[in-house]
Amino acid sequence: MGCFECCIKCLGGIPYASLLATILLYAGVALFCGCGHEALSGTVNILQTYFEMARTAGDTLDVFTMIDIFKYVIYGIAAAFFVYGILLMVEGFFTTGAIKDLYGDFKITTCGRCVSAWFIMMTYLFMLAWLGVTAFTSLPVYMYFNLWTICRNSTLVEGANLCLDLRQFGIVTIGEEKKICTVSENFLRMCESTELNMTFHLFIVALAGAGAAVIAMVHYLMVLSANWAYVKDACRMQKYEDIKSKEEQELHDIHSTRSKERLNAYT
Repeated sequence: MGCFECCIKCLGGIPYASLLATILLYAGVALFCGCGHEALSGTVNILQTYFEMARTAGDTLDVFTMIDIFKYVIYGIAAAFFVYGILLMVEGFFTTGAIKDLYGDFKITTCGRCVSAWFIMMTYLFMLAWLGVTAFTSLPVYMYFNLWTICRNSTLVEGANLCLDLRQFGIVTIGEEKKICTVSENFLRMCESTELNMTFHLFIVALAGAGAAVIAMVHYLMVLSANWAYVKDACRMQKYEDIKSKEEQELHDIHSTRSKERLNAYT
């Protein structure tokens, strides 16, 4: 029975809301980083194979250099939010323990309240950042949707000459003409290949992962705000208990002093 009670106590100290938000955050970041990285690699292959684009020699900032930068950003996002998820889980454990052990030896300090407020501010900023990432990820989804629609319409309408110019998406400069039309052999090969559909769906999954990360950040904000309110109430209760115990001690001292004075008066 003692072991069972210990297990129940341990399970009661788990911050399930923070745990759910952490799982959702890790799932969203994993989908965004993994699928986004593979989708960027597929984009490089499509540009080089079907649009006949090549890397610019030197330090010129072209689309391939930008894709390499995005890959490094993805590596940083994966590492940063892995650590941040662990920190939020630790904060959830400490806050839950502080609330549950209010009448024990655990004391809620001013530093703990400042840490909770700092996590709320950082999570809010990260939520805004993930909203921007989600909006940015929707751009390649829109571009690939247009390309996929052109491939589909070319098979439905015979004799249609549809073209996709990369200049309208800002991928190449205005002076470069990099477009592909339905009458070209590269276009037919691209539409028949599985690489286009795979890259398109990978970007869709990456967009869903970014959306899941936004939901996780919102969930964290709700959890942290609730914990902040609980800790604030717990601090007030803790101060009340300290004042109450001090008053009881003073009353006890007064009664003891009066009892001694009466005893001395009788003697």
